Amino acid sequence: MPGPTITITVYDDEQQLLQGLRHHDPDSCTCLVKRFAPLVYARAMRLVGDPDEAEGILQTTFIKACHAIDNFDGTSGLGTWLYRIATNEGLMHLRSRRQALAIDDVADTLQPEDMPGNRMAWPEDPLRSTLDSELRREIEAAIAELPASLRLVVTLRDMEGLSTEETAEHLGISVGAVKVRLHRARLRLRESLAAYMSRH
Repeated sequence: MPGPTITITVYDDEQQLLQGLRHHDPDSCTCLVKRFAPLVYARAMRLVGDPDEAEGILQTTFIKACHAIDNFDGTSGLGTWLYRIATNEGLMHLRSRRQALAIDDVADTLQPEDMPGNRMAWPEDPLRSTLDSELRREIEAAIAELPASLRLVVTLRDMEGLSTEETAEHLGISVGAVKVRLHRARLRLRESLAAYMSRH
């Protein structure tokens, strides 16, 4: 006989969910997953770009979160805390396969094919602008198409707001490499989004 279906309505709000987690209520971790899984999965996909790997990061994130709930101080929301765990898990995963992904700093020079063919005027940093949902989807799709080394830099710098130095530390590369990869990523994104931008 199948067990009961668990929904997030077991808890009326995040504070009650947190209390349930801290009291180790049997339904609390399931409710945590149902409420925040899309957020965590999207974060993992932005970092690793592979559905199977993102699924693994998703599972590890929630396992660690449910085990470490007593260490959660409540100064941020549960979503922010899970986001941080997922980021750390994703970066640890990437470090484990860095040799397959990394581009040597000496190879981080702009190539002719990296220059956009369409040089239409565009805000210097469109990823920080207030975006409607359609444009956000276009940008996220374009980012997903970037090579891993470029996707990681533009995700951490432009979407997560890390500094150049923090991005370099997270990825284990030089500050100069971050700057070159970011510039290359932005050029490719501008090229990818040129047609969309010209229609709006």
